[in-house]
Amino acid sequence: MKIPFNPELDLELIRETPVSPALLWRCWTDTALLKQWFCPKPWEVTQVELELRPGGKFHTLMRGPGEDGQIIEPPSEPGCVLAVEQERLLVFTDALGPDYRPKADAFMTAFVTFEPLPNGGTRYRAVACHPTVEKRQQHEAMGFEPGWGAAFEQLVELASTL
Repeated sequence: MKIPFNPELDLELIRETPVSPALLWRCWTDTALLKQWFCPKPWEVTQVELELRPGGKFHTLMRGPGEDGQIIEPPSEPGCVLAVEQERLLVFTDALGPDYRPKADAFMTAFVTFEPLPNGGTRYRAVACHPTVEKRQQHEAMGFEPGWGAAFEQLVELASTL
């Protein structure tokens, strides 16, 4: 699958790691593992629902500290898994709910690829596609690069222990 990328609408994270695609995939698809790394600390994932099939549910609930020290839990509705290629590709969106049901307020569609490297490692690529320039800018201002980068480091750290 060719991954779309429009620099005006999309954000991208590319990293290489000595960890195998199989271990990274396991951390993405085992909900107990996904909860451990999916958002940058001190945020935490409190709930994950993942149906690993096209049309399946992708839903995470997160909790973190607010600026005033209060705990915040942003509202979240289930999204939809669009594509699954074992240890190669996972695509999900918040533009659709489970079973491809349209939702009114789309923020992004994510493409995550796991390309095997000759040394046994992985070239990891995550692309967040947004419907508008404003939503891309909002995601960037929320800390896309440092946040998704920190989550990737947590993913690698966890996968390295398996």
